[in-house]
Amino acid sequence: MTELEAGRAQTLAPVRSGAALHRYRDVLIALVAFAVLASLPLFTGSKALLDFVIRCSAYGLFATSLNLLVGYTGLTSFGHGMFFGLGAYSFGLIMQKLGLPIPVAFVATLVITALIAAVIGAICVRLKEIYFAFVTLAFQMLIHSTILSWASFTGGDQGLRGGIPRPAFLGIDLSNHVHLYVTSCALLVLGLLAMRQIAQSPFGYTLRTIRDNAARASFLGIDVWRAKLTVFVLAALFAAMGGMVMALFVSGAYPEFAYWTISGEAIFINMLGGVSTFLGPMVGTVLLLLLNDTVTRYTEYHGIVLGVVILFFALGLRKGLLDFVAEWFAHRRDAGEGR
Repeated sequence: MTELEAGRAQTLAPVRSGAALHRYRDVLIALVAFAVLASLPLFTGSKALLDFVIRCSAYGLFATSLNLLVGYTGLTSFGHGMFFGLGAYSFGLIMQKLGLPIPVAFVATLVITALIAAVIGAICVRLKEIYFAFVTLAFQMLIHSTILSWASFTGGDQGLRGGIPRPAFLGIDLSNHVHLYVTSCALLVLGLLAMRQIAQSPFGYTLRTIRDNAARASFLGIDVWRAKLTVFVLAALFAAMGGMVMALFVSGAYPEFAYWTISGEAIFINMLGGVSTFLGPMVGTVLLLLLNDTVTRYTEYHGIVLGVVILFFALGLRKGLLDFVAEWFAHRRDAGEGR
């Protein structure tokens, strides 16, 4: 028995060491990425560029969190934007009404989001794909309607007015634009690193099994409902992080943050960047924001232009940009090995 256990340990040792190596590599890449982003203000005085990166941080967290559902679990949510709006409003209201320190308000917002996501997810993840998509959309419209109708608390269609207090903490003053920029970059890198670890963990491969064949996963002993609910709540938390970054950026929260179009933008982002590669949503975020900023500068018909671009990716490439590039490199590598 001891010999069998020793043999099994020797067999698993390379797998564990490989997983640890990938984990250290991801941490190293995250540190380098943060160092590059954080040093950007030293080389440019462009406030517009820093603002662009902050917006990319908010939408990048949001879109990548949606990919945990779409790309890794096979759950297409039409209402994922409710958690983006929920994060922005919860954080803004906590800071306006209670005046808590920012880290405490941040954690409290995540707790509120997790509780609401657990209730909504417990209902939605039991449904088949198309019903799941539309019921999540129904919940988003419910939350959006609540924001509009509860004007005495949420500000109604005017949003949260008066700004969000930003008391300094640990030497960080978020009323300073550079501090806000560096903090947004830190949240982006930490959020992406955490989602990367989830995707590469045994739980992440369980999600892939459910995506490929939920019935077979159930036969293998996987609690499919619990796994789906867990990833639903996790995705909601990262979407709320994006909402908090956006709330700090605009110093408020607006009903548009919880409207169904914000979920549509996240789906477009994933279509543009790709769902088969982890960084696809980040690439899609940069593409969409660049398109929005560039097209709206020259024409008021930006919706038509974006529609044509999305059709090009959907019907022409039939995949996101990063998925296309990754597949092209894989074909070239295979062709090189075949010679």
